Amino acid sequence: MSRPPEKSPAALVLGVEGLDVSVGTDVRAVRDVSLEVRRGEAVGLVGESGSGKTLTCRSVLGVLPQGCRVTGGRITLAAAHDDHDHDQTELTALSRKQWDAVRGRRVAAVFQDPASYLNPSLTVGRQLAEQLRVGQGLSRTQARTRAVELFAAVGLHRPADLYHQYPHELSGGMLQRVLIAIAVSCAPELLIADEATTALDVVIQAEILELLRTLREERGLALLLVTHDLAVVAETCDRVVVMYAGEIVEDGPTADVLAAPAHPYTEALLKVASLGDWGRRDLEIIPGRPPLTGAEAAGCRFADRCAYANAACGVGPVALRTREDGRRSRCLRPLAAAAPVTAAAETTVGAPV
Repeated sequence: MSRPPEKSPAALVLGVEGLDVSVGTDVRAVRDVSLEVRRGEAVGLVGESGSGKTLTCRSVLGVLPQGCRVTGGRITLAAAHDDHDHDQTELTALSRKQWDAVRGRRVAAVFQDPASYLNPSLTVGRQLAEQLRVGQGLSRTQARTRAVELFAAVGLHRPADLYHQYPHELSGGMLQRVLIAIAVSCAPELLIADEATTALDVVIQAEILELLRTLREERGLALLLVTHDLAVVAETCDRVVVMYAGEIVEDGPTADVLAAPAHPYTEALLKVASLGDWGRRDLEIIPGRPPLTGAEAAGCRFADRCAYANAACGVGPVALRTREDGRRSRCLRPLAAAAPVTAAAETTVGAPV
């Protein structure tokens, strides 16, 4: 496979370089994570619980939980239409006040369980209008008009009536659309969706993913999608980044990674998910369990669960290497090695996983 053509740096929106996140005094929960998201691109971030996906995203948003902190690396946000270095914003260096000009305006997020992020005592229209007044300086009348327009843009029916409804009057799918409307109201360059469709039924899930795809196409929105569902990744994402025990173990174009994973962990995830083989009834599992958060290892952190591991895997740290086709893999196997998974890339959202 030939190397894909180089993309213009002007298209870069988010750059994460060598990110380290520590919990407490010395527990490294995220280790040397580097990834990019470009204008109009959807990047999927996948891995088991505890792999570091959410901590990575919360570092980008500047909302790490108490006791967690960024201890290394850089996170930069570039102007969507400009490639000049001085137009990049270093997010890890921002003060709390400086974050107010970035969070919700240039970087926005939607999460699982949207009801928990909305005020139950205020109508959803008022909550969106307040975001518009604070974020864009609109008058009360302008904000109300724009809020109704945004509700219509995200596919909510009778938006003028919905403006006056409270969160408890709406379904989960409607609430997620409301949250998306709030998130995109100030035209951010980057949207982070952290398990945003997990609690929704398959029909509503497909509608929300289609909405996100439309926003990307119409607005050039960059999307970082955190999910455990490989069918969602196959359906939605241009590229996929696989994390294990706080590290990136593989990344590359989604179709290529799912069709022929280069890392044994990605291969194991695909076998568990049964992508492309809906008739299979035998449940497969990944043997063993992930290491404890921050636990040190002499070699590969996946070695004790890997079917291909040998003595060399435990000798020293395994680097994330770049293959000839531009994909990256943290594995000592030959760079050309990849395990084909039949029909893995031909998936449907909502199929058994």
